[in-house]
Amino acid sequence: MSDDAPEGFELFTRPSPLLDPWRPLYARAATDRLILGVRLREPHTNSRATAHGGLIAALADQAMGMSCGVKLRAEGVSVTSLWTTSLTIDYLGAAKVGQWLAFDTAFSRVGKTLCHAECDVTADGETIARGRASFRVTLAT
Repeated sequence: MSDDAPEGFELFTRPSPLLDPWRPLYARAATDRLILGVRLREPHTNSRATAHGGLIAALADQAMGMSCGVKLRAEGVSVTSLWTTSLTIDYLGAAKVGQWLAFDTAFSRVGKTLCHAECDVTADGETIARGRASFRVTLAT
């Protein structure tokens, strides 16, 4: 565990130019998904000093897409990539600097061509957003 993350979270080191400015990011692996987390800092905020909607959308997209890959691979599907075909976010609350944001995925439908997922975004355990996304699955040839 990092000094800045809850028990079970490790540094998320997957390369991504989009995510680099927001690091450190954290992840907790489960058998069927990857839960992302971040301690909210000033670079993550908007002019009202709350979590920026773009940060929430980007990390929800990342969590759901990676979780679809984890779920499919656990089912024996050889996935080479997933790309977002649809993404919606409902903003239900706000998060402030210092709070722990977690992005946890559930699945609506997992198929070999499309994967549909939902994401619950929490700040210190309180839901502040919900996301839904569809991903196109590219299988290994």
